[in-house]
Amino acid sequence: MTANNEPATDKIQSSARSLLASGVLVANAFVWYFYSGRFLSDVTSFGGLEANEIMVIRCINVLGTIAAALLGVFVVYRFGKRVRFLRIWMIAGVFLSLIPLAIDISGLVASTMFFAITGIYFGLGMPVSLAYFAASTRTENRGRTGGIIFFSSLLMVFLLGMLIPSGIALNAFILALCPVVGLALTLIIKPAEQEITVKNQESYGTILRSKPFLLYLVPWLMFSIINFLILPMVSTINSEFFQLSSLIENVLGGVLAVVFGFLGDRIGRKRLVVAGFTLLGLGYASLGLSVGGTDAVVNLGWWFYTAVDGVAWGALYAIFLMTIWGDLAQGKSSEKYYALGFAPFIGSVFLEAIGTTLQPMLFPSAVFSFASVFLFLSVLPLAYAPETLNLKEKEFKSYIEKALRTKTRQSEIN
Repeated sequence: MTANNEPATDKIQSSARSLLASGVLVANAFVWYFYSGRFLSDVTSFGGLEANEIMVIRCINVLGTIAAALLGVFVVYRFGKRVRFLRIWMIAGVFLSLIPLAIDISGLVASTMFFAITGIYFGLGMPVSLAYFAASTRTENRGRTGGIIFFSSLLMVFLLGMLIPSGIALNAFILALCPVVGLALTLIIKPAEQEITVKNQESYGTILRSKPFLLYLVPWLMFSIINFLILPMVSTINSEFFQLSSLIENVLGGVLAVVFGFLGDRIGRKRLVVAGFTLLGLGYASLGLSVGGTDAVVNLGWWFYTAVDGVAWGALYAIFLMTIWGDLAQGKSSEKYYALGFAPFIGSVFLEAIGTTLQPMLFPSAVFSFASVFLFLSVLPLAYAPETLNLKEKEFKSYIEKALRTKTRQSEIN
């Protein structure tokens, strides 16, 4: 009896270690990425660079991230093993983060080269860490696990930003500490290795021809275009309130990512995505209606927008950044799914740059009204999108579990 139970116990422990390790790896990647954004601000401010120069550096950083994410998966396939690749990736991240301690990167050329490399670095590791996460979770618990991981990442970045003062040397050290901690924890946890086989891979062409994938990607792309094009206008209309509202939205989005992660595992992903886009459309409509009104009307519109935007982002964080692409991979290697799914979100810097250029030529009320209509239209492809969570199978499993518990209790009573 004991001998027969040992393999099952080992399998459960291995699964638990892999799940914990996936959380560490994804959180490490997110914290490093978000904190590197703060680091970029510090470097460019110390270098006295102009706004257009800073935007060029950010765009090059993003271009490197997207290119590395889309092309770097082929490097991972050459390795064949995810954990081994990610450990080497984290070791490289330590040395990369410490470069500013040895070289002055505050100038335009040096900072451009450094942040181009950091973009490439993040692009190489991000799809792999998320693919490891997808392979370590089941469809029915991927949403809640992803929500918890994302909230933990945002919380860590927020605490580091609050506790750590600005300064190139100190921030470089903190940036290097992220992969050090991630590497140390994976060595302690000793997760099971995940091998990538040739038969488990799909080409980008096959993925992009997949109807379910496109029905989720197109609304996500439409949302990214509208949201980030209009963001510069939102920030300039009420700059003082925008800083406060951004903080509130980030807090709401991070906390609700956990809530919507649990809901996504219970009622499905599709409903939450539709609700998120609808709320964003209502938020932009409120801004459009409030522009030009009295102070009370403007404030009411802004507070409503802040609330619904934070709620909507909680759903989108949980579903589009963590869950849906792993679901659509259906057990196959999901690096390419996550690379394609993350491209619109990462590429938002380009859209912000375009929005900043167009902002003086546009009328806020008309733009916000157009954005709300466009977001409502982006829901249409989702009407034909399949639900990636098998609710009938989930209900059946729940019924079986309840029946077994009832039978066990009856046996104990007898």
